[in-house]
This record gives sequence, structure tokens and C-alpha cells, in this order.
Amino acid sequence: MDNEEKKQEAPEEEEVKEQPQAEEEKEEELSGKEKRKLGKQLKELENKLQKAEKEQEKATQALLDANDKYLRMLAEFDNYKKRTAKECEAKYSNAYCDAVEALLPVFDNIERAADYASDEQSKNGLLLIISNFKDVLSKMGVEQFGEAGDEFNADLHSAVMHVEDESLGENTVAEVFQKGYKKGDKIIRYATVKVAN
Repeated sequence: MDNEEKKQEAPEEEEVKEQPQAEEEKEEELSGKEKRKLGKQLKELENKLQKAEKEQEKATQALLDANDKYLRMLAEFDNYKKRTAKECEAKYSNAYCDAVEALLPVFDNIERAADYASDEQSKNGLLLIISNFKDVLSKMGVEQFGEAGDEFNADLHSAVMHVEDESLGENTVAEVFQKGYKKGDKIIRYATVKVAN
């Protein structure tokens, strides 16, 4: 019986084997028709992908350009703010120094008057005015410079005369004709001096 059962089962197995081959043939037939369709779809998708990549590149470039423009504009605005602040500060400083410079000849005349005052009361009054004026200048941040015996500095002094004097050193201020004034680094008026050697 076992042999008979095996014989009967064998044809069934052959039928089962025939069915997958039929399905494979159908799949081959279907894939032949669909291959062209799928190929077209694939090409369309590849074209769309290329277009999308090109659009993405354009958008990325546009973004980079816009970002670059923004950064440049931001830098220009920052420079403008700094320049404007510097100009405003310079205007104030220049106006301040111009006002002090306008008062200096009056101060010089008061000092000369004190040097040539005939009576003691006048001299003391003028010296008091000079002292007050120096205090005001000091509170305003204005410094006086240019004393006899200082070393000559072309950035601070204006030499109008030259003298040979063995008792004074090289490039030494021998005499001060007019004191110099400055506020911070800004020179309001150069000291007018006579230089020795």
C-alpha cells in the first residue's frame, strides 16, 4: 500500500510543479508588458527628480545670495552706526574745543596783565581770576602744557625760534611764548616755544 500511495501522490506533486511554472510564465508575460510602462514611469520620475534637484539648487543659491545680502547690509548698517556715533562725538568734541580755543586769547591777556600789573591789589585780583580759570579748564578736562625745560615734542610744540645755549640740553624748550592746551588726545592749541640747541 505504501507504494501505491506514493504513486498516487507523485502525480499530484507534478501538478503542483506545473502550477508555479505557469505562474512564472504569467509573471514573465506581465512584466514584459509592464516593463515598458514601468520604464516610462521611471524616466518620468527621474526627470521630475532632476527638475526638483535643479529647483532645489536654485532655491539654495537664492537663499545663499539673500543671506549674503543680509549679512552685507547688516555690516553696512553697523558701520553706519559706528561712523555716525563717531561723527556725533567728534562734533561735540570739536565744538567743545572750538569754544575753549575762543576763550584762550582772553586768558592769555589776563595772564599778561597780571605780569605787568602796577599795584599789588590788581595783580592779586588777576591772579585769582587766572586760578579760577585754570580750575574751570581742569574740570572741563582741558590740560595745559608747555613749560620751559620740557623736551621739545613736535606733536605738542610749535618752534618759532632756535637758540644755542650750552646750559640747556639738546632739543630743550628754552622759552614759552604761548602755553599749549589739549583735551584728551585732541590738541586745542600748540605751545609756541623757543628751542635750544
